[in-house]
Amino acid sequence: MKNNRHTKILELINKYPITTQEELIDYLRADGFDVTQSTVSRDIKQLRLTKTLLPDGKYRYQASPSAEKGAKNNFDRIISSSVVSIERAMNIVVIKTFSGMAQAACAAIDMMAFDTVVGTIAGDDTIMAVCRDEETAQSCMGDFMRYIA
Repeated sequence: MKNNRHTKILELINKYPITTQEELIDYLRADGFDVTQSTVSRDIKQLRLTKTLLPDGKYRYQASPSAEKGAKNNFDRIISSSVVSIERAMNIVVIKTFSGMAQAACAAIDMMAFDTVVGTIAGDDTIMAVCRDEETAQSCMGDFMRYIA
């Protein structure tokens, strides 16, 4: 869900001269995304959007080329290079990493803010990702598996 929203935000700011968060919220809602101001504010921060000056003196949101790929590429790289295995136990996804890599992988998972993950805990080589229920844990496990396959 979050990745879809981020993709839509980047699409919208490239298509329209969006100048405020309220405008962005309106466009997102028109496209079926039920968002709040705080969600959009976090998205703007995570996408590292900036405001650039237009010829008419107004500012518009704009993404740097690296921001469009940055978060996802970093997540892909960290997960694919550190995760050894992934298993599910009820509503918990247990992610084994190389020794010393769990903290970085866990931070990447937290940054991506998966809707299926309620919270995470990392040790030295193990991450516990707690999901809402068994079904979302299965979905979450599938999402993570794609990054290490």
